[in-house]
Amino acid sequence: MRISRRSWAALVCLLLWSSAEVASAQTIARCGQGWLERVDGSLVLHLKGTPYEMGYQHGALLKDHVQQNMHTLLHVKAAEHTLVEIGPLKVTPRAGIEMILKIQKPFIDTRYLEEIAGVAAGADISVADATAANFIPELFHCSGFALSDSATADGEMLHGRVLDYAVDWGLQDHAVVIVCEPDGRIPWVNVSYAGFIGSVTGMNAAQISVGEMGGGGLGHWEGRPMAWIVRDTLETAQSLDEAIAVFRDGPRTCQYFYVIADGETKQAVGMEASWDVFQVIRPGTEHPLLPRPVSDCVLLSAGDRYNHLVDRVESKHGKFTPEQALELMSRPVAMKSNLHNVLFAPKSQRFWVAQATSDKRPAAEQPYQAFSLKDLLARQPDSNAPELPFTPAKTTASR
Repeated sequence: MRISRRSWAALVCLLLWSSAEVASAQTIARCGQGWLERVDGSLVLHLKGTPYEMGYQHGALLKDHVQQNMHTLLHVKAAEHTLVEIGPLKVTPRAGIEMILKIQKPFIDTRYLEEIAGVAAGADISVADATAANFIPELFHCSGFALSDSATADGEMLHGRVLDYAVDWGLQDHAVVIVCEPDGRIPWVNVSYAGFIGSVTGMNAAQISVGEMGGGGLGHWEGRPMAWIVRDTLETAQSLDEAIAVFRDGPRTCQYFYVIADGETKQAVGMEASWDVFQVIRPGTEHPLLPRPVSDCVLLSAGDRYNHLVDRVESKHGKFTPEQALELMSRPVAMKSNLHNVLFAPKSQRFWVAQATSDKRPAAEQPYQAFSLKDLLARQPDSNAPELPFTPAKTTASR
């Protein structure tokens, strides 16, 4: 059945403005301080504690999803890509990942290896498989924007993130919104997939949001994994300057671009943070790769998609509300491989998520679901929900 443009707009608006405290929210299970709920059909995973504890909660509460996701990525899809190029070598995907891991291990914070070990224990999979899957983003290489001040109807910061990435891998079947409360760090939300502890799309309780866009430079892996730099930013940065510093101060890997937004100051930047380049692009600034600057806007995309994005922003500059900002992420700015779209309003802590479907229809063609990080952090599990065994016996990834 074809939905009319007017009916579709009404559906989007209904989901957009609905309260995050919906009647259909249901606790599925608890594990330690963590718990899993279903909110209007979407999985929301709450993690809390030490790295290993958070990993164990993740693996135990999403055990079936983690096992299925890892199997698809490491066995089914890996078999379809018989050889990949690692510098001058041609190797199997798994061998390539192992080579990257060996190169990057000296640069990795052990807290993340401990969390991966926890995921493996909770999901009853090998640490080697859990680790290999978490390095896939480093082996394969999207659009983003931030609008504020004169660009939006009320001056509020709106940060959009379009992830175009392999809908044929089935990641969307294991999509999950992860609410993280790590000991001693800033709470944050990760729009992710079962088994992955890194982030490419997230927002923290300090009103900082980050989205990533991949580039070239494959083979330059002597640095911190991209998805874990993003995560480290979200767990530690209280301001835009602090967020920029996380990317700047330390070795980086392949070519990546980012949009970082600060809801408190209503400032945002575009940024290239590659192995040999670090540059910050301020709103309205012209750049050789971004030749059409727009006042109070950061617009990142590539080719014709960039021009479509700029055209859309120019046509409604000064009028953008959240529901109109969602339209910026529709096709053709989003590609056929559009895995998820997210709009953040960091100041209010609201965000809206659309995921691709199991039959590979892009996220841009799906309705958005509204969430509030403030509300998610305030929620408590149903004490009558099933409680899974929690055995945090290990404390380091090496055990």
